[in-house]
Amino acid sequence: MSNSKQHPDDTIMEIAHSVTSQDQVQASQRIDCSPENIEQGLARLVLSLVELLRQVLERQAIRRMEGGSLQEEQVEKMGEALMALEAKIHELSASFGLTPADLNIDLGPLGHLLEK
Repeated sequence: MSNSKQHPDDTIMEIAHSVTSQDQVQASQRIDCSPENIEQGLARLVLSLVELLRQVLERQAIRRMEGGSLQEEQVEKMGEALMALEAKIHELSASFGLTPADLNIDLGPLGHLLEK
């Protein structure tokens, strides 16, 4: 015979567990700028912003290319520059022990910084 009613203590424990789990997820998304990790936290913030700018420039380049306002030579140079920037971002991220996913900072109710 199973009791469909849940004991109040069980409900309280479930709520506490849920809140704790959410806090842990949010804490893992925060940029850690403690004295021990200030370098990595700052690198994460700066590289996230650089990646955001790279993505904006890439979208703008695609719009200009599709609009026909760029010559073929310009498209080639822009593509090479954007690929080189992306490679440098990945290289710097790796040197600080960061993955590309680490650069997608959670902005809370606004969502994530990057679309990827």
